[in-house]
Amino acid sequence: MTADEIFSRFPPFIQDYIYRNSWQELREVQMQAAEAIFTTSDNLLLTSSTASGKTEAAFFPILADLWENPPQGGGVSVLYIAPLKSLINDQFGRMEELLDMSGVSVCHWHGDVSGSQKAKLLKNPEGILQITPESLESILMRRSNDIPRLFASLRYIVIDEVHTLIGTDRGNQIICQLCRMERLLGFRARRIGLSATIGDLSVAADWLEAGSARHTIAPVPTREKLHWRLGMEHFYIQNSVAAPLPSESDEGENKPAPLDPGYEFLYDTVKDKKALVFSNSREETEYTTATLRQIAERRGDEDVFLIHHGNLSAALREDAEMKMKEESPRPVVTCATVTMELGIDIGRLERVAQLGAPTTVSGFLQRLGRSGRRNAPPEMMMVFREEMPLPNAPLPQLIPWELLRAIAIVELYSKERFIEPPVKRRLPLSLAYHQTISILASAGELLPKQLADRVLSLPPFAHISREDYRTLLISMLQNDDLETTERGGLIVGLRGERLISSYKFFAVFKDSEDYTVRCRSDEIGTITNPPPVGDRFALAGRVWEVTELDMPRRLVYVRGVSGKMEVSWPGDSGEIHTRLLEKMRDVLFGTEEYPYLLPAARERLATARRVANATGMRGNMLVHIGGSSWVLFPWLGTRPFRCLKRFLKREAGQFGISDIQSEGCCYITFKGKGNLRASLLPAMADRLKLEPLDPLTLLADSECPVFDKYDDYIPAELLRKSYALDRLSVNEMTERILGENT
Repeated sequence: MTADEIFSRFPPFIQDYIYRNSWQELREVQMQAAEAIFTTSDNLLLTSSTASGKTEAAFFPILADLWENPPQGGGVSVLYIAPLKSLINDQFGRMEELLDMSGVSVCHWHGDVSGSQKAKLLKNPEGILQITPESLESILMRRSNDIPRLFASLRYIVIDEVHTLIGTDRGNQIICQLCRMERLLGFRARRIGLSATIGDLSVAADWLEAGSARHTIAPVPTREKLHWRLGMEHFYIQNSVAAPLPSESDEGENKPAPLDPGYEFLYDTVKDKKALVFSNSREETEYTTATLRQIAERRGDEDVFLIHHGNLSAALREDAEMKMKEESPRPVVTCATVTMELGIDIGRLERVAQLGAPTTVSGFLQRLGRSGRRNAPPEMMMVFREEMPLPNAPLPQLIPWELLRAIAIVELYSKERFIEPPVKRRLPLSLAYHQTISILASAGELLPKQLADRVLSLPPFAHISREDYRTLLISMLQNDDLETTERGGLIVGLRGERLISSYKFFAVFKDSEDYTVRCRSDEIGTITNPPPVGDRFALAGRVWEVTELDMPRRLVYVRGVSGKMEVSWPGDSGEIHTRLLEKMRDVLFGTEEYPYLLPAARERLATARRVANATGMRGNMLVHIGGSSWVLFPWLGTRPFRCLKRFLKREAGQFGISDIQSEGCCYITFKGKGNLRASLLPAMADRLKLEPLDPLTLLADSECPVFDKYDDYIPAELLRKSYALDRLSVNEMTERILGENT
């Protein structure tokens, strides 16, 4: 279809909307979406850069279809699924006028939506329903009989930010939910996936169409010329803990020591700009916010710093989002984690700053794309802080790994357009446990064969054998998750009933048993481990002193105090792709100069390259670092690196090595006698050539690797099998070792 044909197909209210927004022509993504939806009955995977208008692109033809062919009778016509409540609350804000003109109603459904609004939809279902996976699970479990009435007119299922869902339990939960809904409805609606960053369109398309019996169209975005404003600067940490603020008792002769120069540079980078400051952890986000506020107080500047992460109360997060949207003479700066990485509309940002390196190319693109809207190029400054290595520091500590990773990320995308491909899970056992209970809770009672048929026919469980599922069911019966009835059927057991009685059951991602923090009537957020009364901790970029603990109700009452502290949450640092490690190696051993490196960062890279050349790292995976100590640089991603470390530990006696240690996935240190450079790698290669390595043999029989939410409820032998298949990569490791010995 031509642009004129597509435009003429749009109803008058959409045409008026386009005119009022002064669009001179339809964008590529809008053309692709319209042609796919107007001319086919296929699913659609729509990928385009952040802020390119994917939501409008999808909904223009959807609304046009609803306008041309109004739904007959009641029922929701469009189901919009988003991973974050904030996306649901915000996503259609800029389209509010368009939706009003269309006459299509929009309803939100998530944990923060009032019961009266939900009751209104239940009574009169229509239009567009925006929902989280957790709330959809609740409807499937508790209102399955209502689904044929609620979704009688369902035509489209729109899934936003699909790159965050593919390969995760949460994403697979959505596929299970859609398949369960379609069984109840007796028909299949079209699926439309939206994402800014996908590394392998075919994998993503397979995920989106799973169980839908429809082909998925996935247009390849045009490779556009990049226009970025990018900088990286490096600092050595002078004071690991900033000096306290001056008090009224200071007499002037004891001036406070200067703050960390890296944070001072960061402050100047975002000063007087509407900006986001990203960190890779909640801990670092808290500390950064407190430090920037401290610098503002010292300089006599206004405190314009906000904070946004998952452990803050909804009120504080929404307050930060609202203030970011506002236009004010004094722009605000928000310090955030991944919670601000997705497509919440906060208006045009002037700059994004990043402390350290993002862990993935995808994450970098999402964060960079938050800036540069409204025809301005995206702009990011990365700031690296590092302890000054001691003269006798071991070799691995002389390499600036985060700086290398940041350069590798930029080079991989700018030169090769590489983005990490989605990874499929073969044995999502935690989700299988969850869906087993959810399906039984919905059905009431099923025979074992009926239950197995319903669960194992869901696409995410295609690789779970009936024998393994039988093992899971037996374990669930033994632990009172399930019970048998007199007629031989299965129902939810006592422990299972306790699980589904809590709203937390609807979520398949792991959550900690957090304590809610309150200052008088204000909810501040949550912490995992409450300190005793009188102790202090950091949250929301401020320091609090515990005044009272209500342990039975998991409440911590506090009062605000001055100062700055660190805070710690448990968490997973995520996985890194092998291609990224290989590029880091190329950067370290290369000679290319990068124009986005500022002077100190340029010098830090040059120093690292001199170290690599002087110590024999170039061309040698194994390096002797003194005495009986050795270091192995395999340049492998997280999964093959795990495999290699386990392989070395298993064969340590045969290889003559001991004290095997690692940090991240950049290097492995160990001790060994003799010339290991001549013997170790050939011995490893010979061992791998004898027979294919079975990843299960890398786990001890006593191991019970727990990662996902319901892994504690899974038999240990199944967890070991899942770990071997989904968290280790034997092939990559084997290829690397054999490649070093050819």
